[in-house]
Amino acid sequence: MSEPLEDIEGVLLNLDGTIFVGDRLVPGAADAVDALRRAGLSLRFGTNTTRMSRTALVSRLQTMGLELEPGEVFTAPLSAAAWLEKKGLWNLSLCVPEAAHADFGHFKINETSPQAVVIGDLGEAWDFTRLNDSFRHIMEGAEFVALQRNRYWHTGEGLSLDAGTFVAALEYATEREATLAGKPSPMFFQGAAESMGVELFNLAVVGDDPGADVAGAHDCDAAAILVKTGRFQGGALTRSMPRPDLILDSVAALPAALGVGF
Repeated sequence: MSEPLEDIEGVLLNLDGTIFVGDRLVPGAADAVDALRRAGLSLRFGTNTTRMSRTALVSRLQTMGLELEPGEVFTAPLSAAAWLEKKGLWNLSLCVPEAAHADFGHFKINETSPQAVVIGDLGEAWDFTRLNDSFRHIMEGAEFVALQRNRYWHTGEGLSLDAGTFVAALEYATEREATLAGKPSPMFFQGAAESMGVELFNLAVVGDDPGADVAGAHDCDAAAILVKTGRFQGGALTRSMPRPDLILDSVAALPAALGVGF
């Protein structure tokens, strides 16, 4: 096995595909998280998921058997909300599931003349009218914010299109590049590190996506650990993919990789 990474003070753990797949925890995930806590490492659970609010996500994870607090979860909607606040953009067209609206509760929903269009994962709720309305708002000058750019995700029953597909369509049609709030945006990783009180070079990012997790971590000078579950299950790194600092079979092997015993 490779030598343990050194000088790690905080760990940002991807959720879907790393901690859980479908509706079950990855075997050994809960024990690994407990070991990291006992070692005194700061933890955040980072996700591009936009299908539910942070509160609902925490409840779901607790039901699966993972012990965590709401403040330990850092999501793309929360990253976007912080950016919108700084910009003074309070009137939004929200293309996220109703369940995720809670994370934007202090904003005003305005589907007539929004200051910003926020694109998340509407799943099967996407239709031509919704996509075309977003296109028109952006063409009329609304800010274009993407919560994430994931092409697809693993539902537990197979792969499914994710929000990045619709973001790309709108970028093509409007000739405007979206401001990215989720991974691999530096905005996301910086916000997560600040919430832990650690520097980015003392942060380890653990995930199943070479693009969103590994590339995003390296762009911010954080350590990158790739797990062979979720999106990367059965995959192999190609020459064009960013190279992680470590590759693990699953998050269950993370404590040992960080020099932490059970």
